[in-house]
Order: sequence, then C-alpha cells, then structure tokens
Amino acid sequence: MDIGTAKPDADDRRRVRHHLIDVVKPDEPWSLVDFQQNAKAAIEDIHKRKKLPFLVGGTGQYIQAVIEEWEIPIQAPDFRLRDTLLAWGREIGPVELHHRLGIIDPEAAQRMEPHNLRRSVRALEVIFHTGRLFSTQRKKGTTNYRVCRIGLTRPRPELFQRIDERIEAMISNGLLDEVKSLLNQGYASDLAPFTAIGYREMIQILQGSIALDEAVLLMKRATRQFVRRQSNWFKPNDPGIHWFDLSVTSIEEIEVFLKTQAC
Repeated sequence: MDIGTAKPDADDRRRVRHHLIDVVKPDEPWSLVDFQQNAKAAIEDIHKRKKLPFLVGGTGQYIQAVIEEWEIPIQAPDFRLRDTLLAWGREIGPVELHHRLGIIDPEAAQRMEPHNLRRSVRALEVIFHTGRLFSTQRKKGTTNYRVCRIGLTRPRPELFQRIDERIEAMISNGLLDEVKSLLNQGYASDLAPFTAIGYREMIQILQGSIALDEAVLLMKRATRQFVRRQSNWFKPNDPGIHWFDLSVTSIEEIEVFLKTQAC
C-alpha cells in the first residue's frame, strides 16, 4: 500500500532511516497497542544510537498513546459479539453504524473515521462487553520522554488546494492499479486498511458502483473532513504545541527553532 499512504520513497528512506513501515500485511492485525509497543522500541533504539527520534503523523490517537504513555486495557476479543456487530454494520452501512456509536459515546465517534467499520465495531464491542464508554478506557501513564511538539499548518484554502493536487497525483501515479493488484493478490475488499481514504473509493470503482470522477470528489471531501477531525487532537490553542504556519515560515526557521529552543 504505497501510493495511497504516500509512503516515503526509496530515496527518502536512504537519506533518513524510517521506522514502522512495511511491518504488516494488509490482512494482519495491527492495533493501537501494537503500534505503541513497536514505536517505543524504535525510539529506544534511536536513543541508543544517540539520534533524535521524530514521531511524525496526523493520527492523534496513535501519537498521544506513545508520548503520553497511555495505559491501554487489553480487552480480549469477543468474536461472537464482534461478528454480530460486523453483520449489523454491513447491513446498515459503516457511516450509520458510526452514527449509532456517536449516540452512545460521542467522544469516541468524534475521533474516528466514519467509514472505518472495524474501528466502530471494536468500540461498540468494548462498550457492550465492559459496560463502560470506549472513550474512558484509557489513561495516561508516567512518561520518561521529553517531548517537543511541533505543529505544521497552512491557511485552509492553501491546504485544500494542496490536498486536491495530492489526490490528483495519487490517481496519476496509479492508485487504481495498486488497489487492483492488492485485490488480485487475494486480499478481501472489506479489510480494515481498505477503509482508508482513497482505497475505499478505488474499490468502489472496481466494483462498478462509482466512476473515477465521483471517486476523486469523494476523496477530496473525505480528506477535508479528516483535516477538521485532526483539530480535535491537535488544537490550534494547545499551549503544548509550537505551531508554524508554512505559508510564512521556512523549514530552515523551524530547524533553527529545534536546535536552539528548550521545549
């Protein structure tokens, strides 16, 4: 899954070592706990080599689980309940199931992609199994990290234009062929990774339910919605984040900040 995830290319990965890329196949499980444990191991390895780790991304839940040392309860799966919820979700549709989750646990739903059926199912499974809201079942631990949080932003019109250009480039670079190849390898179209923006729309094209032009419009709209959801995790008024507007600030200026400021 290279194009749809904007995976760093071979040149970038030769210049700077990247971690937690190509770690599982699309049909292998990869949970928040898995990410947290593997990220912490990578950070420890980087520190041992006297290097500075950068934890980069836009998925707030995963980033904060690492830097805040979340103590995540290991809830054993209830496969009978999960299968029932999955069947219900497929019957009413992922977005409607997400809406039902929002009625029960608005905070959990607000932080999830509405089309991600398996995340909604997992949240409902935990709620029904434990009798407690999914959003309350995590707590901060004690962290030994000294973290400098850098936020990069742009004016919305400029950001949305870049989103449109990125999506057009993904299509031009062969996203549809990438998805077709994955399905031809035997991966099921309803796997959790295929709920990601871009992949689900390409699958709809291949299933004959939408045309390419409509898929592009849906991708652009969903990415804008994702940007708005990110602000629930990374708030512009968060005093712990040093925000830089890339329309007026150069990368070199940010580099100087990192070298000279104590966060």
